[in-house]
Amino acid sequence: MKTGLAAALIFAPSLAGAAEIEFASKIDRVTVYPDGAVVTRLGKAALLQGASQIVLRGLPASVDPASIRVEAQGDGAFAIGAVDVRQVPGDARPALDQVLESKIRALQGEKAKLTGEISAIEAKRATIENFGKVGPDRLGEGGKVLPVSDWPAVFDAIGTALVKVQGELLGLRNRISDLDAEIGALEKARPLAPRASQPKRDVAIAVEAKAPVAADISVSYRVAGASWLPVYEARLTTGNTNGGAEIAFTRRAELRQRTGEDWSEVAVELSTTRSAQGTRAPELNPLRIAFYEPPVVYEERARLQRQDSERAARPPALAIAPAPTTGAGFGNTVSLEDRAAPQEASVATSQISAGAYQASFKVPGRVSIPQDGSSKAVVLTQGKIKPELSARATPELEEKAYLEASFNHDDEAPLLAGEVYLHRDGAYIGKGRLGQVAPGDKVELGFGADDRLKVTRVPVRRRENDSGWLGSTRTDQREFKTVVKSLHAQPVKLTVIERVPFSENSAITVELLSQSTPPTEKQVGDKRGVSAWSFELAPGAQKEIRLAYRIKYPGDREVVFDQTRR
Repeated sequence: MKTGLAAALIFAPSLAGAAEIEFASKIDRVTVYPDGAVVTRLGKAALLQGASQIVLRGLPASVDPASIRVEAQGDGAFAIGAVDVRQVPGDARPALDQVLESKIRALQGEKAKLTGEISAIEAKRATIENFGKVGPDRLGEGGKVLPVSDWPAVFDAIGTALVKVQGELLGLRNRISDLDAEIGALEKARPLAPRASQPKRDVAIAVEAKAPVAADISVSYRVAGASWLPVYEARLTTGNTNGGAEIAFTRRAELRQRTGEDWSEVAVELSTTRSAQGTRAPELNPLRIAFYEPPVVYEERARLQRQDSERAARPPALAIAPAPTTGAGFGNTVSLEDRAAPQEASVATSQISAGAYQASFKVPGRVSIPQDGSSKAVVLTQGKIKPELSARATPELEEKAYLEASFNHDDEAPLLAGEVYLHRDGAYIGKGRLGQVAPGDKVELGFGADDRLKVTRVPVRRRENDSGWLGSTRTDQREFKTVVKSLHAQPVKLTVIERVPFSENSAITVELLSQSTPPTEKQVGDKRGVSAWSFELAPGAQKEIRLAYRIKYPGDREVVFDQTRR
């Protein structure tokens, strides 16, 4: 009959002079976090009568000694005492994962190329802006005055060119932001690869038994150099006129490890907890405000205050506290818990366990994860979702409408931020990015351009007075017309996004004119000046949206348009 560890704490084993017992173990299960892993090793040991120590050799250098936990049971009474962690020289191994490094270099090269394109487009924008500053009196042939009838065409050409340049810059900067996220994720997955002569760690566990014992021992510890990233796949079937749209949504995980250990045929559990981040919110110190005082005055005042303090001070009584003593307790003793028996996976997806503050996924079966940092993909969840389809257009930047699908995330586990691969009616559309989504939140995914929605946007008029009198007011009035026509055989929900400049200076006023089509949403989210028009288009129908506004500002000042980012 086996005796549990908790009932056998009657010895005080010590490491000094104790016989060493080699502990042959194998990694049985791994809990992988986005920024590390907890590894559990199982093994058997034949304990000698009296004091001895079980030695587990060759653990990675990145093992956190404070995280080591030991559980054991045997066919006789024994006790576990101190756990000693030693550094020993390690074998020379390759320092870099060439596949991972090549991918990082390729992404960095793409980023450098895009940065160069941005510089070139910014130079183009500066040239257009400089051209716009040339007065009409010098735009004609030979530097002569340009006919008044040609002025609107020049203004429209400059405005159209600037809008196109801004759109190109926005697209490139968004792509650089995506590249930064990818590079950052890969850099976090960089292994803590042992280099030549980098030490490893041996763990010595003190034990003592009244008689020889056959023991089953479990050792767990946290190690760096491991991570997992979420990857999603959304396959949209748009259905027919009866509204049979459906999304096959798959949640996967890409696992990587360069811990230096052999993770072959191990049970894997993935956790959403970030174990390497802080455990409490940062402390905020009080902020005192006072009038500025010149240094000489301040130093004199401080000197007088020190003198007053010295006169009032009295020698404090000294109290000597007894030195703390330590007992012979066993800090690493833990109670025995029966290990759950292995279960056969009934489906190819993971079992979700969601708590109030975290979620975990038990990967079915056993998995082998190579230690060279290459990716291992596993399926976590898979299901069918009934989405709501709509279209969205931003005609100022692009005269196209894009299909969107939205749905509520009803799973008990959150969706962590990650890439999502998008398919529409069997065709691969592209790769997007999904932000972190809590249970119950709304998910919005884009599924490419809708070629059955025709979008046009044209400037109707622009009127600007250019008075040079001191104290006079300058005005700039603009009006645009957007037309959306549906070529679908069924009704389509559509949202058109437009913007009006806003001012934070009371001397600059922006007025929305009466000929504008009233928006259904005056402000989209926290974006000031950005409005939305939502409506439903019948088959073959079209919708016209007019936007007109007037800007007023002092005649002796110039204004600039600055795009704020949200």
